[in-house]
Amino acid sequence: MNMEAKTVAVVDYGMGNLRSVSQAVQAAAEGSGWTVVVTQRPEDVRAAQRIVLPGQGAMPDCMRELRESGLQESVLEAAASKPMFGVCVGMQMLLDHSAEGPNGGIPGLGLIPGDVLKFDLAGRTQPDGSRFKVPQMGWNQVRQMHHAGAVHPVWAGVPDNSYFYFVHSFYAVPQNAAHCAGQADYGGWFAAAVARDNIFATQFHPEKSAEHGLALYRNFLHWNP
Repeated sequence: MNMEAKTVAVVDYGMGNLRSVSQAVQAAAEGSGWTVVVTQRPEDVRAAQRIVLPGQGAMPDCMRELRESGLQESVLEAAASKPMFGVCVGMQMLLDHSAEGPNGGIPGLGLIPGDVLKFDLAGRTQPDGSRFKVPQMGWNQVRQMHHAGAVHPVWAGVPDNSYFYFVHSFYAVPQNAAHCAGQADYGGWFAAAVARDNIFATQFHPEKSAEHGLALYRNFLHWNP
């Protein structure tokens, strides 16, 4: 692969919504000089300047596939210094532990301190009287959270309380409130976006969230943490 160009690697460990994620990142990259590659090769992840870590399905499956694909080590190396964008379960994997799976759940990558918990909304009703459904599936507003007096640069130009598309039964609880970059309300406020140093990640799917989602990917390509 020619790595002279600025390259964004979308990590293909067998569990992401790769086609729509890579197409959205490509659309965001148009005219910017960035090349988007979907890759299963650790050396491509190491050579790329930016990383997108998608994820879909159950977190235990995602963690197993990432490990068995041989990509986990290169992803952890990238996370130490390169701008990285985690999507959906790709966000949940960044935390210390998830309650999903047998025997109390499984460890994550440990890049952002905190836990992933299951929505516990049985028998509770929404303001319109309908019952909360798990998974949360559909559009929800995201409140941008301030750090040191400003919202995260990846939100640039995206109006606060914009709607994004969610599909999830589990949600992240960062240990440090400063790592929560955005919140949404579904039977209570939860972390819809997390961030730390060179890492930004969303529980929602930017690639399914129309122009505001594309704006996030575009901002990610210009972000210099």
